[in-house]
Amino acid sequence: MKVSNIRQQQFQEPLFEFSGACAGCGETPYVKLVSQLFGDRALVANATGCSSIYGGNLPTTPWTKNAEGRGPAWSNSLFEDNAEFGFGFRLAIDKQIDQASELVQALAGDIGDDLVQDILNSEQKDEADIYDQRERVEALKKKLRSLRTDDDRKKRQIESLLSLADMLVKKSVWIIGGDGWAYDIGFGGLDHVLASGRDVNVLVLDTEVYSNTGGQTSKATPRGAVAKFSAGGKPAAKKDLSLIAMTYGNVYVARVAMGAKDEHTLKAFLEAEAYPGPSLIIAYSHCIAHGIDMATAMQNQKAAVDSGQWLLYRYHPEREEAGENPLQLDSRRPKIPVQEYMYMENRFKMLRKSHPEEAKRLLKEAQNDVNTRFKFYQYLAARKMGDEE
Repeated sequence: MKVSNIRQQQFQEPLFEFSGACAGCGETPYVKLVSQLFGDRALVANATGCSSIYGGNLPTTPWTKNAEGRGPAWSNSLFEDNAEFGFGFRLAIDKQIDQASELVQALAGDIGDDLVQDILNSEQKDEADIYDQRERVEALKKKLRSLRTDDDRKKRQIESLLSLADMLVKKSVWIIGGDGWAYDIGFGGLDHVLASGRDVNVLVLDTEVYSNTGGQTSKATPRGAVAKFSAGGKPAAKKDLSLIAMTYGNVYVARVAMGAKDEHTLKAFLEAEAYPGPSLIIAYSHCIAHGIDMATAMQNQKAAVDSGQWLLYRYHPEREEAGENPLQLDSRRPKIPVQEYMYMENRFKMLRKSHPEEAKRLLKEAQNDVNTRFKFYQYLAARKMGDEE
C-alpha cells in the first residue's frame, strides 16, 4: 500500500471511529487520519475542547485497537497545560528508550551483536522500517525469554529489558487541541514545547472560535466574523500562529485544509511525523458555529483557500540543509474575492444586516489582509537561501 497516495491510504484501518461529534464535523477527518497513519504506535495528549469531548465521552470511546491489539494511548488534559502534558509523554518515552538501549548493550553477549546493532541503528523513518523493527524486537523478546542464568543482576536486567523492549519501536506523540487552546489559553505552554526541539507533533484543529463552549471569539477568529464577544464583527486580524512557530527555524510547520487539497494534507501529516523534531500542523476545520450547511462544508474549505483567506504551505527545516528554501507556498494566487467566500457563511453574512457600514469597512480590510498576506508569504517562499536582504 502506498500511504502517500490518498486513494490507497484511505484503505488503512482507522483506529478512531463513531465519535459522536456533530454530523459533518470538520475536525474528525484529521483525527481519523492520524489514527490511520500512526494509530498503532501513537500517544495522544488531547486538550479540553470538542476533540476531548467526542474523544473521551466515557464509558464509550471512539479510540480503538487493531487485530494485533495495538492502538493509540489517549488521555485528556486541561486547556492551560496540554502541551506540557504531551511533552511529558516525550520525556518519559525518551528516558525509557535510553534505559532499554543501555540494557540491550549490557546483554549484547547473550542477545547477539548482529541483532543488537540492527535494533539500535534502525532508522524507523516509515512504516516499513517500523514493521522491520517490530520483528527485531519480537526476536529480542523471544531470545530474552529463553535465557537462563543464576546471576541475580543479570536476571533483573533481563526482566527490565522485557518490560521496556517495546519502547525500542518508535512511538508517535501527538498533542491535539483546538484554536482556543493553541492560540489563546495554552499558547505559552505550546510555545515552550515547540522551543524545546523535542520530537512531538502538534495538531491544531482550527475552527476559528471556541466551539465547545458555544462559539466565543478567539485569537484565531478572522477579521469581520461575528462570534460571542465580537457581535459587531471581530475588528482585528487573525493571529498567525504558524509564522510565529517558523521563526524558530527548527520547527516543521504546515497549514492544511482537507477540503481544498487532500493530497497536500496527507503529505503534510507524513512529513511532520517523519521529521525528528517539533512539528506543528494547523488544520482548517469547518464548524457548525460558522452557520453553514455541514453536508457541503468541504466546499467552504475550498472557497477559503481559493480566496486566499486560508493559505496552504509547508515549512520543512531539512530543506534548508539541502540549500533550498524551507518554506513551500502550496496555495496559488487567490482566484476569487474574499467576499465570495465570507458571504457563504452566516458568521460573516449576519454583520451586513446588523451593522452594514461596519461590515463594508471590515470586508475591505479583510481583502487587504488577504492581499498583503499572500504577497508576504510569496516573498518568503521565493527567497533564495543566503540572501541577506
